[in-house]
Amino acid sequence: MSATPAVAAIWHDVECASYAADLPLWEELAASADGEILDLGCGTGRVALHLARRGHTVIGLDRDAELLAALAERAQGLPVEPLHADAREFALDRPVALALAPMQTLQLLAGREDRLACLRHVAATLTPGGRFAAAILEEMPPPDDSPPPLPDVREVNGWVYSSLALEAAVGPGEIVIHRRRETVSPDGGLSTEASRVRIATFPAEQLEEEAARAGLRSVERHPIGPTDIHVGSTVVVLAKEEGR
Repeated sequence: MSATPAVAAIWHDVECASYAADLPLWEELAASADGEILDLGCGTGRVALHLARRGHTVIGLDRDAELLAALAERAQGLPVEPLHADAREFALDRPVALALAPMQTLQLLAGREDRLACLRHVAATLTPGGRFAAAILEEMPPPDDSPPPLPDVREVNGWVYSSLALEAAVGPGEIVIHRRRETVSPDGGLSTEASRVRIATFPAEQLEEEAARAGLRSVERHPIGPTDIHVGSTVVVLAKEEGR
């Protein structure tokens, strides 16, 4: 029997694992890639496992060892290689044909210099002509009359984990997402904690300009529409320049 996942992996699953609106695009890009795939900020494997089940070999990179442990357990028998590393500073022992940064992974980095470091390492690990696709949230959509979102909930071995998005505070160049996390034990005990995630916001044009400094040229953009509980995003696709 599998052990209970670490708490970090549980919360990652609660808040991220159900999102699927981007998966068809990653499938499409993977199908046209001639080689291995790098999944930046892979977490517990939402994208990496999805692509591996479709026959692609995937390297899942994350700096959180607990999330990677969950990925390794779930990936048994699948062509997935967990890699414990920082997206701003990593090296692979062989090139990849496609790198992905789903769910605003690039925007979790603190600022421009961190993004440039990541972009340079991505470019260094791509095959000539290899592609890098990054999902970004350019700006928060204006409020509408939609009802407030329901919490994301998951039950694990009798424990219930609930995460409710309370506010997306928009400031200059950033969105700070505030959540309330609640845990209910099998005997009914309740504990609550606050969670805060900062997303650096910038237009697609800025990312393309920064990528050019790393030797990545703009190829195309793809929109990913909103869902009932997630805003839409823009996927910027870049290619490694020949001779770099």
